[in-house]
Amino acid sequence: MTEPRQGRARDTRRAILREAVEVGAVEGLDRLTIGRLATSLGASKSGVFGLFGSKEELQLAAVEEAKTSFIAEVIGPALRMPSGIGRLWTLCTAWLEHTSKDLHSGGGCFFLSVGSEFDSRPGRVHDAIVSVWQQWHEFHRQTIIEAQQLGEITAETDPAQLAFELAAIERSATADMALLGDATVFDRARVAMLRLLREHATDSSRIPASAQ
Repeated sequence: MTEPRQGRARDTRRAILREAVEVGAVEGLDRLTIGRLATSLGASKSGVFGLFGSKEELQLAAVEEAKTSFIAEVIGPALRMPSGIGRLWTLCTAWLEHTSKDLHSGGGCFFLSVGSEFDSRPGRVHDAIVSVWQQWHEFHRQTIIEAQQLGEITAETDPAQLAFELAAIERSATADMALLGDATVFDRARVAMLRLLREHATDSSRIPASAQ
């Protein structure tokens, strides 16, 4: 394959995956079909099939594309902050901003959507979704451990429990926004997370005074 054709194939694949993630976030991965994506993007079915080979491979690629976007928009901003409770707060707010942006634009949270879709359906797609969730929770926990090692979070804090509670607030806000359409839930989530961090911080001055 020549370089121009390779470039067109990459562009087509990228466009297909962006569309697949949008469909998955709103309607679920089962609604993805080669024919639907080909029609939506003005491509041939054979061309789309040639890039992925099967519906399952397309679903797996969509999960990986969504993971890449999540890393860039949520984990990336956190990693640009120094280790400590400030990084943890950035991680929390970046997650909410990433999700609220998708919901405000008529989309949804991809991993919450496909997580509920595949939670009781064993297979490769289920395992790929679980792997992303596990990596996210582990990164959350490690960020808390680093802040603890720096003396910014109390030694009595259970990192896994704090990570769970912060993630629970984030998921609840996302679910309420999707169902109720009330954007103030994200403000409430920030207030709740700040209160929780103050409870575990050794020095509350390291945390913003308000969620604004």
